[in-house]
Amino acid sequence: MNKAELIEAIAVDAKMTKADAKRALDAFIGATSGALKKGDRVALVGFGSFSVTKRAARKGRNPQTGKEIKIAAKKVVKFKPGNDLASTI
Repeated sequence: MNKAELIEAIAVDAKMTKADAKRALDAFIGATSGALKKGDRVALVGFGSFSVTKRAARKGRNPQTGKEIKIAAKKVVKFKPGNDLASTI
């Protein structure tokens, strides 16, 4: 499902226009991104939670040459599904 399909599904389920559904989805994405940038955790009961974790620096290999390379440390977004979501899959 891409963003356009998600907007259409939201509009149909919530009985709203696609423009309203797009604004709602964009607001959700913006609020979630802002919270994660600050280092906060976003928890949606029953669905799951988004959080930021630190990934340590590590060594990797270039698949073409086999040469060892250094991969820098960075922050990554992690999603952990809630019980309701996990049980439906």
